[in-house]
Formats: sequence, structure tokens, C-alpha cells
Amino acid sequence: MIFSKIKSTGSYVPEKIITNDMLSQYVDTSDEWIRSRSGIEKRHFSEGENTSDIAAKAALNILENGNINPLDIDLIIVATVSPDYTTPSTACLVQSKIGASRAVAFDLSAACSGFIFSVSVADKFIKTGVYRNALVIGAEVLSKHLDFNDRSTCVLFGDGAGGVFLEKAEEGGILAEEMGSDGGRGMSLICAEKKASHMFNNAQVAEDSFLHMDGRAIFDFATRQTPKCILRLIEKSGVSVEQLKYVIPHQANARIVEIISRKTKIPLEKFYMNISEYSNTSAATIPIALNEMMQKGLLQIGDYILMAGFGGGLTWGGLLIKI
Repeated sequence: MIFSKIKSTGSYVPEKIITNDMLSQYVDTSDEWIRSRSGIEKRHFSEGENTSDIAAKAALNILENGNINPLDIDLIIVATVSPDYTTPSTACLVQSKIGASRAVAFDLSAACSGFIFSVSVADKFIKTGVYRNALVIGAEVLSKHLDFNDRSTCVLFGDGAGGVFLEKAEEGGILAEEMGSDGGRGMSLICAEKKASHMFNNAQVAEDSFLHMDGRAIFDFATRQTPKCILRLIEKSGVSVEQLKYVIPHQANARIVEIISRKTKIPLEKFYMNISEYSNTSAATIPIALNEMMQKGLLQIGDYILMAGFGGGLTWGGLLIKI
């Protein structure tokens, strides 16, 4: 049987760090208000780098960590909801920037679940023998879509990129997965609305480039759906809670993770969190955390990890993986 296994990880975040206190100079908020409600202490904001720029730097870090030649890459998938352009895709721009001229490249949009969805798609290409390997990146520059007059959202998000290099293997890799969508609740989180506006349309059209979120609706969705997803993955895989080394949740809110831990009866210490440092970087949160764990030596070959995300669409997804 063919599996797709993680060969290497990598990440990149912009150098500019914005603390809660710095934000409070411009937004009606405070460090205590942000930390108590989200667990966030700081975030990284781009000073001019666009999504393809930080995605490419994360890609080069992945390739360096795995000693991989860009010309050997078969497939590039970039998960993002903050692309440089509608077209060309961010993945095509990354392909050019890193010199991966032989790779097929495209973007995938599933918001904060995007990395999970993208790894799943890449896994299918490898398992069916279409491609030998894939570079999968989650990358966002959400700062360009934040309304700094809306303190309920602008304090929650940051910029960053991370990813993995998957390759064909005979064992290990993805043991169980789940993905889901609920478009009926999709308007709970929207970003960069673009309407049909042209000389043949007489209607007055108002457009909006900002991110808008019904925080209570997303909180309710995440704390109801994610525990179910995690428990189903454990059941499907046959891997017990005791065997799990870590759960890597989407880094959206520390309180959400605490509730997920309680509902799944998985000890909170098994949930890896770095939201205090990076805030919510959407599709990039899970791969940034995964790479951080690898760099710290927290994961070894043979460990079982579970990655679970939720986000706009609305979407959710999870993967149980053997390193």
C-alpha cells in the first residue's frame, strides 16, 4: 500500500512583531482584554511582503530542512484566502520564486481548514501514483484585510506561512482523515467581498475588502464540530488517546482549545499551542506549529499526531498521522 509521508517541514513569519500594547495605541482595546478572551499576546505583520513572498520563504525553509532540489518537486499546493491576485495563483508565483519549474501548481481556498484540505488533496495524488511528492503550504497575509476600526476581529489575526513536503512511502503517513463543509453558515466569516460591478449593471454596488466575523457563531461552531471530528478520527484510525503524542489544533482561540480538550477528554497538555506568539494565521497556523515542534525536537519518527482545523466556509477537517 502507498502512503504519503512527511519528509520535512518549514515556516516563515514576517519580522515585524505587534504586541497587544502596541495595538491598543490605535484600537480601543487592551492587553488584558485580548489575552483573557483569546490567549493572544502578539502577532507578526508584513511590512510589504505579500502572500507569495512569505509562502516562498517558507517553501525554501522546507526544502533546506529536507535537502530537497526544487526541480524534483512534482506538485505545489498553497492554501490561502489572502492571495496576491485572483490570478495568477499564489502557488504559481511560489513555483517561479523557488525555481520549481517542473511542478504543477495551484491554490486551494478553505480558510483556516485550508492546510488540512490541501494535505488531503496532495495525499490522493501521491497514493494514486499521479505524483511522487508534493509541497503543501498554508500562507496568509491577513493584515491587508483587517479593519482596524473593528476591535472584535483586528486583534485576532496575523501573517505567516508554513508547510510540509510529502513523499511516497510504504508505511506511516496519513492513517485517518475527515473533512466537512457547511455553506449554510458560511456568512459567519467573510473576507474581501467582490460583487458584479460594471457598466451594464445599474445597481449601486458596495464592495468591502475587509474580514468580518460573527465571533459567537464561529466559537459555537468550533467547540461543537471540532471535538466530534477528533473523536471520529481516533475511532477510524484505531489509535488510542494514550498513543497520541500531540494534537495540533488550529490556533484561533485558547479558550476554544480548552473546551475541545474537555469534550474529547484528551489532556490539555497534549494540545500544542503557540497562539500567544503568532495569533490566528488561518491556513498557516497548523503547519507553523508543526514545524516549531519539529525544530524543538518534540516529535520523533513513529509518533502519532492529530491535526484539526476549522474555519470559513464554514469548513472543518482533521488528519491523524504517523510521523
